[in-house]
Amino acid sequence: MSSAPLIDIREVRKSYDDGPAALDGLDLAVRAGEALAVLGPSGSGKSTLLNMVAGLDRPTEGSVTVAGVRVDTLSETGSARFRRERIGMVFQFFNLLDDLTVLDNVLLPSQLVGAGRAQARARAAELLDYLGIARHSRAYPGRLSGGERQRVAVARALMNRPALLLADEPTGALDTASGAEVRALLTELNADGQTILLVTHDLALAEACATRTIELVDGRIVRDVSGPGGGNRGDAGTANGAAAVAR
Repeated sequence: MSSAPLIDIREVRKSYDDGPAALDGLDLAVRAGEALAVLGPSGSGKSTLLNMVAGLDRPTEGSVTVAGVRVDTLSETGSARFRRERIGMVFQFFNLLDDLTVLDNVLLPSQLVGAGRAQARARAAELLDYLGIARHSRAYPGRLSGGERQRVAVARALMNRPALLLADEPTGALDTASGAEVRALLTELNADGQTILLVTHDLALAEACATRTIELVDGRIVRDVSGPGGGNRGDAGTANGAAAVAR
């Protein structure tokens, strides 16, 4: 088994026009199985970092390697293919299609990679059951609570068994109860072995589900902590026997 980090960022600098660097000589390595929370004030470089890892943006200098792929060298088409096959993304405002049922929203990533229909439907049913929303499979997103819609978004993100789950402020649009549900869900996914990188202002989210926390200020890492709310919770993949579903 390779000991190379799943995310390997080296000397990355990103500048926009003549403004200050959004990322300033950033080095970061993330191992498979970690849940990394990225904290920092607005304008600290959190979203830029997420976009670099997803291949949505390119560094001005340096290299970005994810799952063994130099994503900073991919073409636009190659980046899109890489995201479809290796990255799952969860957003603050869900980004679900309101005119599609829950099941059809979850099936979309499999259709984009040309997966067989029967196999895809079996995978979607497995995920909806795992995430506790199977009863809503024929409902439309607008009829669900915020927490339920975020669960649908997570199911969609996991559809193609991504190496990495990226979460951008996943509790930012939720009420307190729904936010607590999503924190518990992300914690469970990581305990089942899913590697997660999440950008958040929600300290409770970072404390609940991160095995490691970094803080960015002016594009630089000023704090990098492992431990509870940033520490390893034990043997990933054995917490509840559902690792095969999450991955």
